[in-house]
Amino acid sequence: MRKRRMTVITFDPNFSLQKISKEKSQHRVLVEEIEGLIKVYKDGHVERPPIVPNVTTTLPLELGVISSDVIIDSFTNIWARLYVPKLCQEKSPLLIYFHGGGFCVGSVSWICYHEFLAKLAANANCVIMSVNYRLAPENRLPAAYDDGVKTIMWLKHKVISGANEDYWWLSKINFSSIFFGGDSAGGNIAHNVAKKVCSKSHDLKPLTLKGTILIQPFFGGESRTYSEKYTAQPPRSALILASADTYWRLALPAGANRDHPWCNPAAKECQNLVDLRDIPGILVCISELDILKDRNLEFCATLNRDAGNYRKVEYVMFKGVGHAFQVLNKSQVAQTRTAELIAHIKAFISKRS
Repeated sequence: MRKRRMTVITFDPNFSLQKISKEKSQHRVLVEEIEGLIKVYKDGHVERPPIVPNVTTTLPLELGVISSDVIIDSFTNIWARLYVPKLCQEKSPLLIYFHGGGFCVGSVSWICYHEFLAKLAANANCVIMSVNYRLAPENRLPAAYDDGVKTIMWLKHKVISGANEDYWWLSKINFSSIFFGGDSAGGNIAHNVAKKVCSKSHDLKPLTLKGTILIQPFFGGESRTYSEKYTAQPPRSALILASADTYWRLALPAGANRDHPWCNPAAKECQNLVDLRDIPGILVCISELDILKDRNLEFCATLNRDAGNYRKVEYVMFKGVGHAFQVLNKSQVAQTRTAELIAHIKAFISKRS
């Protein structure tokens, strides 16, 4: 009897998975999108195209800065990237920094932040801890604020426990001179984290907060400001009104509108949310061509009004540049303004250290 040959069927798992993934994308319902940055589907799936390269801790030797990564909480994947100037003769102030991205995108490993913060550490002669917090919409606010507080409490515990070879950088820091800072959504986070940790429910000792540095802080409101309505933005602007609204829909608690105090601290119903006696000094850096310009000025006016004769908020206006110029714009004017920004931050830190 003649034997039949069995047909061999080969299975390519990569091809199969690609096909399934493609089919799923075709059948998913897109509910929110910021072109090139984020897509959110009805089933909760989120896509973030790799629009900005992620980089390791490597830096040019001539910059004179050492960078390394440290895990804050492996369960929630909170980690930080450190920047330590090599030539520190004395212990340096610490700037705890939060990146921008509308609470929804961004990373401390993005090359634009890596380069900017390394340059800032070298020029301002401070140690920088750049925090990689959880993103919305998977983790809506106050998740990012909670991650900031957890980072501060983690740092406090490490300081009390004492430095060891794994945390060598602790010996380089003056813990009586701590600053919180950030740009865009990171500025919003820095402000709200400062309010939280300065409340009576948190004892920061032996850490001492000396000030906050808010670069184009991301705030909003239901009523539009003049700059939101009329500031002309180029096609590839880092922030336009439509994308700002989308970020807030994705980041705020479900059902909240843009007059929520986390979005609009200057709203009438948000009185007594800021006590400047708890935040020693505040520097706000504003961009002239940013749609957030008037919102930032309103924020400063509110803080100054609430402070009375106690203390004035400092702010600086950077002419001829828009949102996130210090990380996303390589033009000559942007580079000049970035150098000015770094100089203002250095002066603010030096004055209070």
